Amino acid sequence: MNEIGATTKRDWAGALKPYLEKESLAAFFLGVSSGFPYALIGATLTSRLAQDGIDKKTVTAFTLVFLAYNLKFLWAWMIDGVRLPVIGRLGQRVSWMLFVGVLVIAAVVNLAAVDPAANIGWVATSAILVGIAGATFDIVIDAYRIETLKPEQLGVGSGMTQYGWRIGSAAAGALALVLAARVGWELAYIACASFALPAMLTALVLGEPARRRIPERAKGIGEALRAVYGPFTEFFMRKGALLVLLFILLHKIGDTLANLTVRLLLDDKGYTNDEIALYDVGVGFWAFLIGIFVGGVLYSRLGMKRSVLLSLVLMGVSNFSFALLAAVDKTNAGLAATFLFENIASGIGGVTVVAYFAALTDLRFTASQYALISAAASIVGRVLTGTTAGALVESFGYVNFYLFTTAAALPGIVLFWLMMRAGLIDASIGTAGTARGEGEGG
Repeated sequence: MNEIGATTKRDWAGALKPYLEKESLAAFFLGVSSGFPYALIGATLTSRLAQDGIDKKTVTAFTLVFLAYNLKFLWAWMIDGVRLPVIGRLGQRVSWMLFVGVLVIAAVVNLAAVDPAANIGWVATSAILVGIAGATFDIVIDAYRIETLKPEQLGVGSGMTQYGWRIGSAAAGALALVLAARVGWELAYIACASFALPAMLTALVLGEPARRRIPERAKGIGEALRAVYGPFTEFFMRKGALLVLLFILLHKIGDTLANLTVRLLLDDKGYTNDEIALYDVGVGFWAFLIGIFVGGVLYSRLGMKRSVLLSLVLMGVSNFSFALLAAVDKTNAGLAATFLFENIASGIGGVTVVAYFAALTDLRFTASQYALISAAASIVGRVLTGTTAGALVESFGYVNFYLFTTAAALPGIVLFWLMMRAGLIDASIGTAGTARGEGEGG
């Protein structure tokens, strides 16, 4: 019996060890800072606008501010190739982390100061500024994380990033809701600006990533232009790259549509801020953590390809749970069950899909390529949400709308299965996902 206990203890210690390595812990703190701007211009801003009496079409149109995250690849090359004056001596990744972190804090404080009821146009402008700053912060954070993690740490590192992202977004969202009910939205947003600090401090403590590979310095206009388009050229020269990009574009349409409109459903159902904070943020938070743990186990046991496929199916089914919630009267038990399943599925996908996307990058162009991949991952869903989701909800009703989002998940599932059959998943992996990226830092 003692031998069994000792073996179990060693198994648990061995399972937890990868999560306690400095690279994995760094990924966690980076995720905390990555998640909070998204929350403040997403569900939290939706709640703020809805409570100020802004109509549904205007509220859903605000999801277009997320397009900054989808367009970030246009300026991601700067993070790879432009050296900042003065603080650039700290290193390319560290200096950009500090600079953009300050920009994020300033943008959030600016959004805190505006009044939606008095000037909705200035609210939109301020939200866009937060989106641009947050998207740029994501570019730096993603590059730093991928270049810090070794290939064998990508699964665990992706899980830790998702832990951090969820804690950052959930904590910022819950803190904003709770403080808004007591001291107003202005102070709530200002308090949340402090969530930029974990990533900035992580970069200062760890310094430049060990796996960073420095591209050749541009000499002349021609080489400078190649520094801009070169990362994309390298990606699209790989076998099956266009199909990989098509999968990236399609796989999250249904999930994005469902999640960016759920606060409207909860508001129309009559759920209070405290109920939303408890079940969406509270139950959803712990369910997401469970999902991340399960995702790590699946990634380890099934491998990257099969675990990604399974997570895609689960995320598609989770959209159906929103249709069930919409079909019944207000029920806290139903709300809890919905967010339990949806967040477990999202947590699993957060490990497996993010690990695959990270492995796609070339370490010479980490910022540029991952910005393209992560931007493409939700652009279709966000455009549809911002331009048509509100009208679709009002025309079809919530039940049919969420059934539509369930069906929208099918093309991505089928395409990934076909890519597995054709061997295109393995062919698409970049140096970040292979041992070839080791020991080549500059």
